[in-house]
Amino acid sequence: MVPLSAFDLSFITEGGTPATALAHSLDLARHAERLGYRRFWVAEHHNMPGVASSATAVVVGYLAANTSSIRVGAGGVMLPNHVPLVVAEQFGTLATLYPGRIDLGLGRAPGTDSVTSRALRRDATAAETFPQDVVELLRYLAPPTEGQAVRAVPGAGTDVDVWMLGSSTFGAQLAGALGLPFAFASHFAPRFLHEALALYRRLFTPASRSGAPRRPYTALGVNVIVADSDEEARLQLTTLQQVFVNLRRGQPGPVPPPRPGFAEEIAPWEREAVDQVLSCTFAGTPGAVREALEGFVARTSADELIVSAPIFDHAARVRCLEQLARVVAQTGAAPTFE
Repeated sequence: MVPLSAFDLSFITEGGTPATALAHSLDLARHAERLGYRRFWVAEHHNMPGVASSATAVVVGYLAANTSSIRVGAGGVMLPNHVPLVVAEQFGTLATLYPGRIDLGLGRAPGTDSVTSRALRRDATAAETFPQDVVELLRYLAPPTEGQAVRAVPGAGTDVDVWMLGSSTFGAQLAGALGLPFAFASHFAPRFLHEALALYRRLFTPASRSGAPRRPYTALGVNVIVADSDEEARLQLTTLQQVFVNLRRGQPGPVPPPRPGFAEEIAPWEREAVDQVLSCTFAGTPGAVREALEGFVARTSADELIVSAPIFDHAARVRCLEQLARVVAQTGAAPTFE
């Protein structure tokens, strides 16, 4: 099996608070470190009552300060919401404080609704300059050149490990052209997975940056729910199903508890949409999940899996990572792109 990493949205559950959500993220990161997961990522989302990781760089610093060896990063920062120099300074500072442990995943989507996107970006055309902004950011993180007028301090020369995120073929093309490792959001947008992977691998051109991969390197997002029985796993899955249905209905809220029979309550078209969105979701007993993940890796030739455990109860989330680690050989070694 390929290496496993963990992905977290700092879920704010019904009856919970952002403070509790962030404390749970740290606890989960510590468990992931102990269990040998390679990295622990959080993501930028805004105006979502169920997500506490909006200030992503701040959360990454909190996690890195309270762990010791696991790589910590953003999966990702939505770059059009930000000025490239500021992102370089933020993650350059993190890399200075926690050398060899910081990842920076970059996305083009707003990570929110259209109204909040306008409040964040001000300029509605910000996403159109995404490729140029990525190149600018990479330049700030590289060793400074003679006569360079603007430098990221800290940041210049840190060569933070930068990843391209994607849920379509756009990110795949850019990752290949720039020689970046590519993380695909198959855990919620699997439609273009195989097309994007093929395009990325075909277009990949190694870059001269320090630490850049010498070959295409892919990490794929998957939802994993491991439980003692298939029935319990299916019940836990209803939390994630409710989240997606509520988003599609324009009714986001705190993350709800499991709801028996939920799939039978919703309209057929909603059930079909949820099944499509969550087609890279694996729920069941440890052995069944391992077998399903092995099949997924064989079909995609993934180099790494980034596991989200979207479970309402925090203790059950921890158990999920533990049970998965037991049946999948793990290594906590630094990433190797050779």
